Amino acid sequence: MKALIIDDEDLARAVVRQHLAAHPDVTVAAECANGFEALKAAAQHEPDLIFLDIQMPKLDGFEVLELLEAEGRRPAVIFVTAFDQHAMRAFEAHAVDYLLKPFARERFDAALAKTRTLLAAKEAAPVAPPAATELAATARQGRPLERIVVKDGPKITVVHLDRLDWVQAQDDYVLLRTEGRNLLKQQTLASLETQLDPGRFIRIHRSFILNLDRLVRVEQDGKEHREAVLRDGARLPVSRAGYQRLRELWEET
Repeated sequence: MKALIIDDEDLARAVVRQHLAAHPDVTVAAECANGFEALKAAAQHEPDLIFLDIQMPKLDGFEVLELLEAEGRRPAVIFVTAFDQHAMRAFEAHAVDYLLKPFARERFDAALAKTRTLLAAKEAAPVAPPAATELAATARQGRPLERIVVKDGPKITVVHLDRLDWVQAQDDYVLLRTEGRNLLKQQTLASLETQLDPGRFIRIHRSFILNLDRLVRVEQDGKEHREAVLRDGARLPVSRAGYQRLRELWEET
Protein backbone atom coordinates (compact mmCIF):
# COMPACT_ATOMS: atom_id res chain seq x y z
CA MET A 1 0.00 0.00 0.00
CA LYS A 2 1.10 3.54 -0.73
CA ALA A 3 0.41 5.92 2.14
CA LEU A 4 0.50 9.64 2.89
CA ILE A 5 1.10 11.05 6.38
CA ILE A 6 -0.72 14.37 6.77
CA ASP A 7 -0.20 16.31 9.99
CA ASP A 8 1.05 19.80 10.80
CA GLU A 9 3.10 18.50 13.75
CA ASP A 10 6.55 17.09 12.95
CA LEU A 11 6.52 14.80 15.98
CA ALA A 12 3.12 13.34 15.10
CA ARG A 13 4.32 12.50 11.58
CA ALA A 14 7.48 10.94 13.01
CA VAL A 15 5.46 8.68 15.33
CA VAL A 16 3.34 7.36 12.45
CA ARG A 17 6.45 6.86 10.29
CA GLN A 18 8.16 4.97 13.13
CA HIS A 19 5.20 2.64 13.63
CA LEU A 20 4.99 1.99 9.89
CA ALA A 21 8.58 0.73 9.88
CA ALA A 22 7.21 -2.56 11.26
CA HIS A 23 4.87 -2.91 8.26
CA PRO A 24 6.93 -3.47 5.10
CA ASP A 25 3.81 -3.76 2.96
CA VAL A 26 3.13 -0.03 3.48
CA THR A 27 5.29 2.53 1.65
CA VAL A 28 5.23 6.17 2.75
CA ALA A 29 4.94 8.04 -0.54
CA ALA A 30 5.02 11.50 1.07
CA GLU A 31 4.65 13.45 4.30
CA CYS A 32 2.58 16.63 4.29
CA ALA A 33 2.49 19.44 6.83
CA ASN A 34 -0.76 21.01 5.60
CA GLY A 35 -3.79 20.38 3.45
CA PHE A 36 -2.47 22.05 0.32
CA GLU A 37 0.64 19.84 0.35
CA ALA A 38 -1.65 16.84 0.87
CA LEU A 39 -3.72 17.59 -2.22
CA LYS A 40 -0.61 17.91 -4.39
CA ALA A 41 0.85 14.70 -3.00
CA ALA A 42 -2.42 12.80 -3.49
CA ALA A 43 -2.55 13.87 -7.13
CA GLN A 44 1.06 12.83 -7.65
CA HIS A 45 1.12 9.52 -5.77
CA GLU A 46 -2.52 8.31 -5.80
CA PRO A 47 -2.24 6.74 -2.32
CA ASP A 48 -4.25 3.76 -1.11
CA LEU A 49 -4.21 5.05 2.46
CA ILE A 50 -3.83 8.39 4.22
CA PHE A 51 -3.06 9.07 7.87
CA LEU A 52 -4.90 12.32 8.39
CA ASP A 53 -4.94 14.88 11.18
CA ILE A 54 -8.19 16.85 11.54
CA GLN A 55 -7.22 20.09 13.23
CA MET A 56 -4.77 21.76 10.85
CA PRO A 57 -4.31 25.35 9.65
CA LYS A 58 -5.25 26.50 6.13
CA LEU A 59 -7.32 23.38 5.41
CA ASP A 60 -8.53 20.97 8.08
CA GLY A 61 -8.77 17.23 7.59
CA PHE A 62 -12.40 17.25 6.57
CA GLU A 63 -11.75 19.92 3.95
CA VAL A 64 -8.87 17.85 2.57
CA LEU A 65 -11.20 14.85 2.23
CA GLU A 66 -13.89 16.98 0.62
CA LEU A 67 -11.47 18.29 -2.00
CA LEU A 68 -10.11 14.80 -2.66
CA GLU A 69 -13.67 13.63 -3.24
CA ALA A 70 -14.19 16.50 -5.69
CA GLU A 71 -11.22 15.11 -7.65
CA GLY A 72 -12.69 11.61 -7.58
CA ARG A 73 -10.09 10.31 -5.11
CA ARG A 74 -11.22 8.13 -2.19
CA PRO A 75 -8.28 6.59 -0.36
CA ALA A 76 -8.77 4.70 2.87
CA VAL A 77 -8.44 7.03 5.86
CA ILE A 78 -7.04 6.59 9.34
CA PHE A 79 -7.63 9.76 11.34
CA VAL A 80 -4.75 10.63 13.65
CA THR A 81 -6.16 13.30 15.87
CA ALA A 82 -6.65 14.88 19.26
CA PHE A 83 -10.37 15.33 18.44
CA ASP A 84 -12.57 14.51 21.41
CA GLN A 85 -13.56 10.89 21.85
CA HIS A 86 -17.30 11.53 21.72
CA ALA A 87 -17.08 13.04 18.24
CA MET A 88 -14.92 10.18 17.03
CA ARG A 89 -17.75 7.70 17.64
CA ALA A 90 -19.25 9.11 14.46
CA PHE A 91 -16.30 7.77 12.48
CA GLU A 92 -16.63 4.32 14.02
CA ALA A 93 -20.24 4.23 12.90
CA HIS A 94 -19.11 5.02 9.35
CA ALA A 95 -16.40 2.30 9.36
CA VAL A 96 -13.60 4.90 9.34
CA ASP A 97 -10.85 4.12 11.81
CA TYR A 98 -8.99 6.64 13.96
CA LEU A 99 -6.10 7.00 16.36
CA LEU A 100 -6.65 9.31 19.28
CA LYS A 101 -3.40 11.05 20.26
CA PRO A 102 -1.43 9.80 22.11
CA PHE A 103 -1.82 6.20 20.97
CA ALA A 104 0.06 2.95 21.58
CA ARG A 105 1.69 0.77 18.92
CA GLU A 106 -0.93 -1.93 19.52
CA ARG A 107 -3.72 0.51 18.70
CA PHE A 108 -1.86 1.63 15.59
CA ASP A 109 -1.42 -1.96 14.41
CA ALA A 110 -5.11 -2.66 15.01
CA ALA A 111 -6.15 0.37 12.95
CA LEU A 112 -3.89 -0.69 10.10
CA ALA A 113 -5.25 -4.25 10.22
CA LYS A 114 -8.79 -2.92 10.10
CA THR A 115 -7.90 -0.78 7.10
CA ARG A 116 -6.40 -3.75 5.25
CA THR A 117 -9.63 -5.68 5.82
CA LEU A 118 -11.70 -2.72 4.67
CA LEU A 119 -9.67 -2.30 1.47
CA ALA A 120 -9.94 -6.00 0.68
CA ALA A 121 -13.70 -5.92 1.20
CA LYS A 122 -14.06 -2.89 -1.07
CA GLU A 123 -12.16 -4.65 -3.84
CA ALA A 124 -14.62 -7.53 -3.61
CA ALA A 125 -17.73 -5.33 -3.31
CA PRO A 126 -17.04 -1.60 -3.62
CA VAL A 127 -19.01 0.55 -1.20
CA ALA A 128 -18.81 4.34 -1.29
CA PRO A 129 -17.66 5.82 2.03
CA PRO A 130 -19.69 8.61 3.58
CA ALA A 131 -19.14 12.08 2.16
CA ALA A 132 -16.61 14.24 3.96
CA THR A 133 -19.27 16.90 4.49
CA GLU A 134 -21.43 14.31 6.27
CA LEU A 135 -18.56 13.21 8.50
CA ALA A 136 -17.68 16.81 9.31
CA ALA A 137 -21.25 17.74 10.20
CA THR A 138 -21.57 14.71 12.47
CA ALA A 139 -18.27 15.39 14.23
CA ARG A 140 -19.05 19.06 14.80
CA GLN A 141 -22.16 18.03 16.78
CA GLY A 142 -24.18 21.10 15.88
CA ARG A 143 -21.32 23.60 15.76
CA PRO A 144 -21.75 25.70 12.61
CA LEU A 145 -19.29 26.06 9.79
CA GLU A 146 -16.65 28.77 10.00
CA ARG A 147 -15.52 28.60 6.37
CA ILE A 148 -16.31 26.90 3.07
CA VAL A 149 -13.73 25.47 0.67
CA VAL A 150 -14.40 25.62 -3.07
CA LYS A 151 -12.36 23.91 -5.79
CA ASP A 152 -12.41 25.34 -9.31
CA GLY A 153 -10.01 23.37 -11.48
CA PRO A 154 -6.57 23.65 -9.87
CA LYS A 155 -7.61 26.65 -7.79
CA ILE A 156 -8.84 26.33 -4.19
CA THR A 157 -10.68 29.19 -2.52
CA VAL A 158 -11.39 29.35 1.21
CA VAL A 159 -14.48 31.47 1.90
CA HIS A 160 -14.71 32.74 5.47
CA LEU A 161 -18.36 33.10 6.39
CA ASP A 162 -18.09 36.73 7.46
CA ARG A 163 -17.28 37.41 3.78
CA LEU A 164 -20.20 35.41 2.41
CA ASP A 165 -23.09 37.61 1.19
CA TRP A 166 -25.63 35.05 0.03
CA VAL A 167 -26.05 31.58 -1.41
CA GLN A 168 -28.22 30.50 -4.34
CA ALA A 169 -29.34 26.99 -5.24
CA GLN A 170 -28.38 25.82 -8.71
CA ASP A 171 -29.51 22.20 -9.09
CA ASP A 172 -26.92 20.07 -7.25
CA TYR A 173 -24.65 23.07 -6.81
CA VAL A 174 -24.70 26.24 -4.76
CA LEU A 175 -23.55 29.63 -5.98
CA LEU A 176 -21.65 31.49 -3.27
CA ARG A 177 -21.53 35.28 -3.52
CA THR A 178 -18.45 36.63 -1.80
CA GLU A 179 -16.46 39.84 -2.20
CA GLY A 180 -17.99 40.58 -5.61
CA ARG A 181 -17.34 37.08 -6.98
CA ASN A 182 -19.52 34.09 -7.74
CA LEU A 183 -18.17 30.64 -6.81
CA LEU A 184 -19.81 27.29 -7.58
CA LYS A 185 -19.64 24.39 -5.16
CA GLN A 186 -21.11 20.93 -5.61
CA GLN A 187 -23.48 20.75 -2.66
CA THR A 188 -27.21 21.21 -2.23
CA LEU A 189 -28.64 24.31 -0.60
CA ALA A 190 -30.52 22.18 1.95
CA SER A 191 -27.30 20.42 2.98
CA LEU A 192 -25.38 23.67 3.36
CA GLU A 193 -28.22 25.28 5.30
CA THR A 194 -27.96 22.67 8.06
CA GLN A 195 -24.30 23.57 8.57
CA LEU A 196 -24.69 27.35 8.79
CA ASP A 197 -25.32 29.40 11.91
CA PRO A 198 -29.11 30.09 11.91
CA GLY A 199 -28.49 33.28 13.84
CA ARG A 200 -26.40 34.66 10.96
CA PHE A 201 -27.79 32.98 7.85
CA ILE A 202 -31.47 32.57 7.01
CA ARG A 203 -33.37 30.89 4.19
CA ILE A 204 -35.35 33.78 2.70
CA HIS A 205 -36.53 31.84 -0.36
CA ARG A 206 -36.46 28.25 -1.55
CA SER A 207 -33.42 29.19 -3.67
CA PHE A 208 -31.62 31.71 -1.44
CA ILE A 209 -29.85 31.89 1.92
CA LEU A 210 -28.90 35.37 3.10
CA ASN A 211 -26.22 36.65 5.43
CA LEU A 212 -28.34 38.84 7.73
CA ASP A 213 -25.47 41.27 8.17
CA ARG A 214 -25.89 42.25 4.50
CA LEU A 215 -29.62 43.05 4.78
CA VAL A 216 -30.66 46.71 4.67
CA ARG A 217 -34.43 46.38 4.31
CA VAL A 218 -37.23 44.34 2.79
CA GLU A 219 -39.35 46.04 0.15
CA GLN A 220 -42.82 44.94 -0.90
CA ASP A 221 -44.02 45.46 -4.45
CA GLY A 222 -47.63 44.39 -4.70
CA LYS A 223 -49.51 42.09 -2.39
CA GLU A 224 -47.07 39.17 -2.14
CA HIS A 225 -43.86 40.10 -3.95
CA ARG A 226 -41.04 41.07 -1.58
CA GLU A 227 -37.35 41.67 -2.12
CA ALA A 228 -34.39 41.87 0.24
CA VAL A 229 -32.25 44.93 -0.47
CA LEU A 230 -28.62 44.37 0.44
CA ARG A 231 -25.81 46.76 1.31
CA ASP A 232 -24.29 46.52 -2.17
CA GLY A 233 -27.64 47.23 -3.82
CA ALA A 234 -28.34 43.63 -4.78
CA ARG A 235 -31.94 42.44 -4.56
CA LEU A 236 -33.00 38.93 -3.66
CA PRO A 237 -36.51 37.46 -3.68
CA VAL A 238 -38.17 36.87 -0.32
CA SER A 239 -40.90 34.23 -0.11
CA ARG A 240 -43.80 34.35 2.31
CA ALA A 241 -42.14 31.72 4.50
CA GLY A 242 -38.83 33.56 4.29
CA TYR A 243 -40.45 36.82 5.36
CA GLN A 244 -42.05 35.06 8.30
CA ARG A 245 -38.63 33.73 9.35
CA LEU A 246 -37.24 37.25 9.17
CA ARG A 247 -40.09 38.64 11.27
CA GLU A 248 -39.63 35.95 13.91
CA LEU A 249 -35.93 36.69 14.07
CA TRP A 250 -36.55 40.44 14.38
CA GLU A 251 -39.02 39.82 17.20
CA GLU A 252 -36.45 37.70 19.05
CA THR A 253 -33.85 40.44 18.81
